[in-house]
Amino acid sequence: MEHYFVDGTKIEANANRYTFVWGKAVSKHKTKLQEKVHALFSTIEAAEHQEECEHHGKDLTELGEASELDSSKLEQVTQQLEAQLLKHPKDTPLKKAVRKLRKDLLPRLVKYEHYQKLLGNRNSFSKTDTDATFMRMKEDHMRNGQLKPGYNVQIGTENQFILAYSVHQGPTDTRCLEPHLEIARRILGQHPQTIIADAGYGSEENYAYLEKEEITAVVKYGSYHKEKSKAWKADVSKIENWTYNAAEDTWTCPAAQTLHFHRESKETLESGYEIRRRHYRSQSCEGCPLKDRCTVAVSLERLRYQSQARERLRSEEGYALAVRRMMEPESVFGQLKNNRGFRRFLLRGMKKVTLEVGWLSLAHNMLKQAGVEQKRKGAILQ
Repeated sequence: MEHYFVDGTKIEANANRYTFVWGKAVSKHKTKLQEKVHALFSTIEAAEHQEECEHHGKDLTELGEASELDSSKLEQVTQQLEAQLLKHPKDTPLKKAVRKLRKDLLPRLVKYEHYQKLLGNRNSFSKTDTDATFMRMKEDHMRNGQLKPGYNVQIGTENQFILAYSVHQGPTDTRCLEPHLEIARRILGQHPQTIIADAGYGSEENYAYLEKEEITAVVKYGSYHKEKSKAWKADVSKIENWTYNAAEDTWTCPAAQTLHFHRESKETLESGYEIRRRHYRSQSCEGCPLKDRCTVAVSLERLRYQSQARERLRSEEGYALAVRRMMEPESVFGQLKNNRGFRRFLLRGMKKVTLEVGWLSLAHNMLKQAGVEQKRKGAILQ
């Protein structure tokens, strides 16, 4: 538990490729359906038997004014209309409206609500494995970049043994670090001392979490390697190339202009983490060719975390760990996917898929330990 190497890979789910449901499409179709229902209510109220149906006309008007119509309300009104139809069986417009509600609009609304419940915070799912999310896979046998249903598998290794694993429905590694480490703590009983990960995990939120948990972070951020290039160092739009005066809370741009604090803005992420950005502005930039780039919005916390990460990564120990990371989880994934041919899950559903990853991890560790023992016996015999 001294060094914990984290990485993730996407593995294709046991689901058909063309059974996708997209969140935006569901919301759009649901909105259009509600508009059709409201239009149908207006038609009923305008029918020639409106005087005989005044007692339910008021309900339809109130329902038509609602911003969003759910299936329970629509079921209630449909039952009211069916009761009214029993009293007036020759009311043709009402009969057509009830048939359309019962046979078409209501079932579709129930289906869209069910889809939205399955989606949760995701943007897609597969009909044959509703827990799977459509992701872009590196191992694309069709070679067309097509999205395929899959899961994001996260593992933590040390000496190429899998210490902990977790399965996620989100395609990005950034949002998987905190939930993975919480699962690892439940499995192992404690947090590791040092986390080593690539730039996919280098967000302000993750740095803040690791600092709060007192875990040393040897984690790259997105621009770490770009900062070493001449083009980056010559780019005046990069705040890293400016000079900050912490005592006066001012920035000095490459044109020697001083930018003073102007205002602060806040952004709350889906996880609840709050990013605070401070906006700076110069007093006069007349005639400066860099004028369009002189308004600066920056998160000082992000810069502090990046400075700490940069210092650790450029140290002798940090560089050695970053190099070792390429031989830790990457080799394990190579063993699982290439040498053992596991590129697609056999089971469906989050619980079963998680068990499947657990069996794979157990098998990998046992084979790894057997290899270590074999080498040890061979060394003794020599």
